[in-house]
Amino acid sequence: MARLSLDLLQQFVLVARHGKLSRAAEQAHLTVSALSHQMRQLEERLGRRLFERGPRGVTLTVEGCRLFEAVGEHFDGIEHALMRYRDYRHDALTLSASPGIMSSWLMPRLPVLVASHPELELNLQSSSTLVAFEREPVDCALRYGRGQWEGLHCERLFGEWLVPVAAPELVARMGDASHDDLSDWPLLGDPNPADRWRDWFQRFGGKLPARRVANFDSTDAARHAALEGLGVGLGRMVTSKSLIDAGRLVVLGHNYLPVPEAYWLVYPPRSQEHRGLQTFREWLLAEADDYCRRLPMKMPVAVAPED
Repeated sequence: MARLSLDLLQQFVLVARHGKLSRAAEQAHLTVSALSHQMRQLEERLGRRLFERGPRGVTLTVEGCRLFEAVGEHFDGIEHALMRYRDYRHDALTLSASPGIMSSWLMPRLPVLVASHPELELNLQSSSTLVAFEREPVDCALRYGRGQWEGLHCERLFGEWLVPVAAPELVARMGDASHDDLSDWPLLGDPNPADRWRDWFQRFGGKLPARRVANFDSTDAARHAALEGLGVGLGRMVTSKSLIDAGRLVVLGHNYLPVPEAYWLVYPPRSQEHRGLQTFREWLLAEADDYCRRLPMKMPVAVAPED
């Protein structure tokens, strides 16, 4: 037991935090199968079952929870202590962003940044999981929310609007897409806990259907269902625009629903002096300002966050 590998315990902590072998394996720079083998090896060494494995990930057993409580905070302390000794490369920038904003808004604009700053090396992480800056070597992130992330510098980029979108095949089957009344259309559930469909019908009229054809736990899954013609999704305009421009999604009606959430550049205090971040930040804010100036005049003003 005294020779129990610290690597095994560190990998255990990663799996316990993320609840998914795939995410933990990515951070540990291992394959999923290799990490799974390591966790079974740890269970055999300890003589305890630490995880319950299921189709949606892994959950800790009672013994697993006890071990995580005992060792997790110590690894946090070690990682936090070592962060100050990280060898910063000011010509390299590690950025995390959700797949939606990464692929639809940021990626098409990056060639301009790379061409104008060839000295800057970008390390891009596409993930819906919020970065734990105190533990992960990430310099900044793009986040969607209300800008209330304690301990981080948060700079607002632009707001967001919701718009009903459907696949062309569904529009052809249902009829004219120009009408604003969606009462008879098959609706996809809104992943937002607030159920923004209620806000939509209250603001623009019509009868809210009693049920949805399907419900989802992520905006990416709901967008994919809309693309497949399953129903009408309440899409975010910023992340859906490329699909709309490509003709893969059709906007129904003429109304846009502003929401309190917005897109933000966030970074920890330790990144303030990072010259690569300073270059990226200056470019990003200019791009965001240009994007806002090009928005159609009919777009309503974004809703201010509630206190």
